[in-house]
Amino acid sequence: MDITIHSSFLPHTDPDASLAFYRDALGFEVRNDVGYKGMRWITVGPGDQPDTSIVLHPPAANPGITDDERGTILELMAKGSYFGVNLATADLDGTFATLEATGAEVVQEPTEQPYGVRDCAFRDPAGNMIRIQELR
Repeated sequence: MDITIHSSFLPHTDPDASLAFYRDALGFEVRNDVGYKGMRWITVGPGDQPDTSIVLHPPAANPGITDDERGTILELMAKGSYFGVNLATADLDGTFATLEATGAEVVQEPTEQPYGVRDCAFRDPAGNMIRIQELR
């Protein structure tokens, strides 16, 4: 069996702020930017990994979601407990310094975790937890 991760989805609440984080701070390329009825779906990913993407999507675009559910989703996003993604880099300290210099919200500085990884964490503009692990 040959399975790869093609795309993962993260919600956004402000497409321009998300672009500034994923494109400008993380250095991802924009692969697609689609608007529909005042909403935007933006596909980004690392330039050297054209087959792996993150789709930034409106958080409650599903028509089956109630207003109460939509409110709950937005509350969870604001706390950073709704969605997240783990990224990896060979230079954790350099990556941390670069992101911190952009004003990105730091959740955790580079730390050796008891479960065997060294990582740091940020929140994107929508509140999603972005953990970055050091490749060893």
